[in-house]
Amino acid sequence: MRVIGIIAEFNPFHNGHKYLIEKARECVSDPRAIVMPVMSGFFTQRGLPAVCPPQVRARQALLCGADVVLELPFSFACAPSSRFAEGAVSELVSTGVVTDIAFGIDTEDADLIKALADIQFEDDKSFNTGLNGYMSAGMNYPTARAMAVRDMAEAKGITGDIDQVLSSPNSILALDYLLALKKIDKKRKINIIMIKRTGDAYHAEERGSSTASATAIRKLIFDTASENYSRSAIASALNGLMPDLSLGTMLASNSSGIFRFPDQVSYIRECMNTALSSSSLDDIAYMSDDLAGYIRNFASGIRTGTIPCDDFDLKVFEKNISTKRYTLTRIERALASLITGQDTSYLDIKRPPYIRVLGFNNEGKYCLKIMGKCAKIPVINRPSDCLELQSENEPLKKIFELDMRAASAGWKLYGRDTATEWGAVPVITR
Repeated sequence: MRVIGIIAEFNPFHNGHKYLIEKARECVSDPRAIVMPVMSGFFTQRGLPAVCPPQVRARQALLCGADVVLELPFSFACAPSSRFAEGAVSELVSTGVVTDIAFGIDTEDADLIKALADIQFEDDKSFNTGLNGYMSAGMNYPTARAMAVRDMAEAKGITGDIDQVLSSPNSILALDYLLALKKIDKKRKINIIMIKRTGDAYHAEERGSSTASATAIRKLIFDTASENYSRSAIASALNGLMPDLSLGTMLASNSSGIFRFPDQVSYIRECMNTALSSSSLDDIAYMSDDLAGYIRNFASGIRTGTIPCDDFDLKVFEKNISTKRYTLTRIERALASLITGQDTSYLDIKRPPYIRVLGFNNEGKYCLKIMGKCAKIPVINRPSDCLELQSENEPLKKIFELDMRAASAGWKLYGRDTATEWGAVPVITR
């Protein structure tokens, strides 16, 4: 049985995701291969709340080609690319059933990404020297890291468009997936499938094709929903940009009251109020390098135009708060950590301590039976399953409690009771 692991956010599930699933099955020459995405939960890697709850996004995926959907715990989902990648790869490998891992890249030159991963620069002294030098010169960490990797690659005679690879989100993640696999899959049992991204660019804000970016789709959702709320208007705006079953699931779930689209402006304002009222931010994850002081100063100086009521996609806020020193993603991850109570001690837990099943279909059900016997870490179907495991596993207890706080914050944004997650069960489709 081939089981293809996919690392995704499905925020929301669009045509590009459907293409990735179909292409992955095509690459293993098995149309019946099990596809098992591991997906972020209530908050995404960028640090903002997802446009839909994880249960809705899991149903979208299951109706559009996936067989089992797993959840990546908050501490790894809302994290820099290296932690995100290692957490997701570790969870997939820990299932004991995954035979392949597929992911998208932004370049035709997959061999260049493999060559960069083979450098294993993270353990190299010259890389760390270069990284620290660039950061001392005022560069933020992602830019400094890319420059240090490029220097090592050129020193080793690696050719190709290195700058393009190191500036493309999907290719950066692909590099970190390969590095994570080198650490975790030491016997090289997992087959790697790299699939060239099609359609619009990763962060393109306007639709240019039927394979629009998730960024453009979210912008259409927030703009349409906020101007004059109408599900039919959202349906019209997104027609052709998402699979019909995915779009229908999202709108039906919204119509039935399962969730409302999150008010990102209110969320950011709450983050700022929390920053001002907290006695200290220094121990919060990602608040190092005086980011805590910067956020406090920014919050205390907020005026009407800093975060306008109509700043639905946060472009005004992000322009106001952005600096050369602190990336937007780092700021927003730090704010998400603040809201959920993630301090720096959580970052010492390097890999997910359990597997949460968000949903499955009939084929996935059979795979889960096998996984129950092969998994290297506990598999849970609902939050209550974790309660009996907490006393004997401190990392599991910490990550689970953090996930529940993230879920509480998420359900509040989706207009539901903050305790909603305690009643959550896996989504089951035919």
